[in-house]
Amino acid sequence: MSETEVKTNPQGDPITSVAAPKVDGKKDPHAEAKRQRVVTPEYMFFEAPRTREFITGSEAAKEAIRRSNVDLAIAYPITPQSETMQLVGVLYGEGYVKEYYRGEEEVGVMAAIAGGSRSGVRCFTATAGPGTLRGLEGIASWPGHRLPAVAMFTCRVVNAPLAIQPDNIEVAYLLNCGMIVFHAENQQDMFDFIMAGFVIGEKNDVTLPVGVCCDGFFVTHARGYVHMQDRGLKLPPRDAWRGAVPVLDAENPPARLSRDAPVQKSNFMAYNIHAVWQQEVWAAVERSRKYINRYMGGLLSAENVENADAVIIASGSAAAQSREAVRLCKEKGLNVGLIKIRSLRPFPTKELRELCGNVKLIVVPEFNYVGWLAKEVATAIYGYSKAKIIGGPRVYGGQSMPVELIVDEVESGLTGKKSTNVAMSQVMGGTVNPEEVAHFMRSI
Repeated sequence: MSETEVKTNPQGDPITSVAAPKVDGKKDPHAEAKRQRVVTPEYMFFEAPRTREFITGSEAAKEAIRRSNVDLAIAYPITPQSETMQLVGVLYGEGYVKEYYRGEEEVGVMAAIAGGSRSGVRCFTATAGPGTLRGLEGIASWPGHRLPAVAMFTCRVVNAPLAIQPDNIEVAYLLNCGMIVFHAENQQDMFDFIMAGFVIGEKNDVTLPVGVCCDGFFVTHARGYVHMQDRGLKLPPRDAWRGAVPVLDAENPPARLSRDAPVQKSNFMAYNIHAVWQQEVWAAVERSRKYINRYMGGLLSAENVENADAVIIASGSAAAQSREAVRLCKEKGLNVGLIKIRSLRPFPTKELRELCGNVKLIVVPEFNYVGWLAKEVATAIYGYSKAKIIGGPRVYGGQSMPVELIVDEVESGLTGKKSTNVAMSQVMGGTVNPEEVAHFMRSI
């Protein structure tokens, strides 16, 4: 081939990739990983110097895994998390993840993660949308088996017709599994929440899986500034013997799976065992609060809430939109605060009751149709606040949320003007028809 001839792919586009540079056969590809130094979570999260980089959410997840001393990562790539797990595969090649492979589908991946976690190693995976739902049977069993794995859910549309855009309705399916659930607003949250998830989930009095959710594409594929510790640091390894249940070996079957046929045949014993263990799982969720406060700075953050007439309560990408809405409301002379929910399970019920006691109006914007966060908020503050709650605006199917929609709800809520964007059945309190309030409460 002549020097001027250009190689092309089957579509006729020029091929711009180049051959990998030749590497000295004696060079250890894992050398940098082997030089990593174990530090305490306290040093990693609060004392270690950080540098700022402009990266995508998937890259932020990769960098969190690099510093998390992960033993096993298993993936079934599905948009939009495929790049995340591809990047974790790169970490495996560099020696930062001890074992990595691609599963054949989500059911197998979640089962394999369960097996790895039962054996006492630190596990990570990621999925999204239909992948979450396909793997949900296995995921829902993780808390009962007390498996402190971390899973990243990069939320996307699950309803027909098919779409691959952000829509966090799948969070509604995760909230009542018994796992700890965080909702990341941006790339920085993804980085911090994943690392904190390993530490919190592996605490002896917790020993539960952690789901770190974000709104796919808006976070995973977009870039943002992330402050990261040096890549030469990593968290301590998992001490499985500190867990709430023994790890699986020849003498210890998986937690709470009976080997005795007579027990399985006794309805009373089977029901009682399950009921008691359900209580213990949810008690462990509650016990995680103190660690979330310690390592994440709280289950929520509040901005300009004191003496505010209205408060916007949001999580995930809706929190970013709400922050801009607060700024626009200020320009209009409206005193509006923002509460960003970091942890959905456990839910910051006590904190919301303390913050919302004197608020006149609460607006809850969401990136889903069903309004799962509005229902959580209404349940938490019922009887503790006389605020009018507007369960919206809501966008779904991958649409972005115009900030003006949120501003409109604040303005209409404070003035009594009827909303044009939120159905009356999504409004609670104020001068709303009692039948509509009853309908709202029945939907919780």
